[in-house]
Amino acid sequence: LLSSSVTQSFTTGSFNTLRLQQLLSQLGYLPLTWTPKSTAGISLSSANAEVSAAYQPPAGTFSWTGDYPSNLRDQWKAGSGNILDVGAVRAFESVTGLTMDGVAGPTVWSGLLSAAAKGTHNPNGYTYALASQTLPETIKIWHNGRLVLQSAANTGIPASPTADGTFPVYLRYYFQIMQGTNPDGSKYADPVYYVSYFNGGDALHYFSRGGYGYNQSLGCVELPWDAAKKA
Repeated sequence: LLSSSVTQSFTTGSFNTLRLQQLLSQLGYLPLTWTPKSTAGISLSSANAEVSAAYQPPAGTFSWTGDYPSNLRDQWKAGSGNILDVGAVRAFESVTGLTMDGVAGPTVWSGLLSAAAKGTHNPNGYTYALASQTLPETIKIWHNGRLVLQSAANTGIPASPTADGTFPVYLRYYFQIMQGTNPDGSKYADPVYYVSYFNGGDALHYFSRGGYGYNQSLGCVELPWDAAKKA
């Protein structure tokens, strides 16, 4: 018998990014499908097999669904973290009631493995919006691989431009009084509708203007009412 207790500490390796992408694709949170190379791969009914696959992903193939533009496709990297992963994790967190930080931590992994075992797919589909700052400014939105909206849009004025880049939506409101400071130092408090925040205080939303297609906002992407509602 041991004369005293013995404690052995160890740290496991991290779950694999490729497996994260496979699960997110299978569950409909990425604009791709994933097909395993062998149908004799892991069994979704086996918890042990799922955990094993999280460390050593099975071989397979990703395929794009629908007709998404190169602006989105060029950012995808199988096996390497990218902004599509962040957006997909945020969407999963939103659906499952978790904090939308875009980080695949233990709680997210546990939820993903559970969703995979139950076959619980993304109920909202995949949406991608692309705003162009070339005059006349426009926005295009794809949903589940189809172009579903094209509209004139407004982006930021030179003194407060809209940032270039790809950003996952992280917060949405039907209505809000949006407050801030104008470039001249004055304050504003404007009513806006159909708000989707994507980059700090920048959001896509409805805002009443005499016309659209020009640099008029303070960094947000402004749309006419009908387009904002559909967006």
